[in-house]
Amino acid sequence: MENGNKILLICDDESISRYLREQLIVEGGYSVSSQSTTQQGLAVFRQNEFDLVIAKIKPAEQETKEFISGIKKIDPEAIIVVYIDEYKAEVEDLFRLGVYGYITKPIHSEKLSFLIKKGLELRVFTVINQRFIQGLKEQNVNLEKQNILLAKRIEESAKSLTRLYEDLRSTYMRTIKVLAHAIDARDHYTHSHSENVARYAVAVATELGLSAKEIETIREACELHDLGKIGIEDSILTKPASLTKEEWEQIKRHPAIGAQILEPLTFLNDVIELVRQHHEHYDGSGYPQGRRGDDILIGARIIHLVDAYEAMRSARSYRKVPLTKLEAVEEIKRNNGIQFDPKVVEAFLKVADKL
Repeated sequence: MENGNKILLICDDESISRYLREQLIVEGGYSVSSQSTTQQGLAVFRQNEFDLVIAKIKPAEQETKEFISGIKKIDPEAIIVVYIDEYKAEVEDLFRLGVYGYITKPIHSEKLSFLIKKGLELRVFTVINQRFIQGLKEQNVNLEKQNILLAKRIEESAKSLTRLYEDLRSTYMRTIKVLAHAIDARDHYTHSHSENVARYAVAVATELGLSAKEIETIREACELHDLGKIGIEDSILTKPASLTKEEWEQIKRHPAIGAQILEPLTFLNDVIELVRQHHEHYDGSGYPQGRRGDDILIGARIIHLVDAYEAMRSARSYRKVPLTKLEAVEEIKRNNGIQFDPKVVEAFLKVADKL
C-alpha cells in the first residue's frame, strides 16, 4: 500500500462491493476492510480505527440513522460517505447527523476519488487541527489549482456534468465551512458566532423582502465572513486588552484576506463581495475600501449590523460580560445612519424580539 489510510466498506451487494474495493485498493492504494451489514460494520468500527467509512444505505430507514449515530458516538470526528441508489430529500437529514458526502449510481470514479481524498484530508484536519492550520496555505494552493482544472472541465462538458458539478460545489462548500468553523473554534468566546450571525441576517433579510436567492447568498456569506481571520495571529484575536494601532491594522485586513482565499471559487462571486464589504460603514468610515451608503451591497450592510449585534451579545476576551439585549439594541440605534443603514436598522428592530 502506498498510504496507510484505512477505510471501512459496508455493502450488501457483492458486485458493488467488488467494484468499490477495486477502486479503493488498486486505484487509490487504500487499506480496506469489508463488511456486509451495518451491524457488522458497527462492531468492527468499535474494535478498530478507521480513517473513513463508506456504507451502502437506504436514507429513510431508522436502521441507517441508528448506524450513523452509532459511528458518531464511537468517534465524533468520523468521516462517513454513504452510497445511495438515487438522491432523495432524506439525504439532507443524514448530513445533519454527521454524514460528510454521498455517491450515487452510476458511480463516477472521479467524484469517488475526489470525495475520498477530501474526506481523508478533513479527517487529518479534525485530528490535528493546529498542524492543518499551519499548512493551510499550501493546501489552499492545491485547492485553487484543482478548482481551476475542474472549472475548465465543467465548462467544456457542462450538460453531461451538471450534476457532478453541483456535487463538487457542495463538497467545496462543506470543506470551506469546516475551515470557517475552525476559525470560530480558535477562541471559545466566538464558538458558533458565524452560525448566529447567519440566523440573524436571514431574519433581517426576510423582513426586508429580499429574494430567496439573495437570502441564501447572504446566509452563505455569513458562514464564511470571518474566514480571513485565519491570517491573523491568535495573540491579537484573543487579546484581552485594547489593540495597538499596528494590531488593529492587522484585524482590518481580514475581510480582504477572506475574499482573496475565496476568489478562485468563481461560483462564489456574490458571496465573495459580501465577505469583502461586511465591515464597511454606512457613513464611509469602515474598511477595507471606505465604501458608503448604497455603494455597499445590501447584504453586506445586513451582515455588518447583525455581526456587531452578535458580538455585543456575546462574551469576548476583551469584554467578559456581554451586553444585555436592550443595551445592544440601544447601541444599534445610536449608530443608526452612521455605522448602520437606517433601512436595515428599521428591519432589524422589527425582528429583534424574535432573535
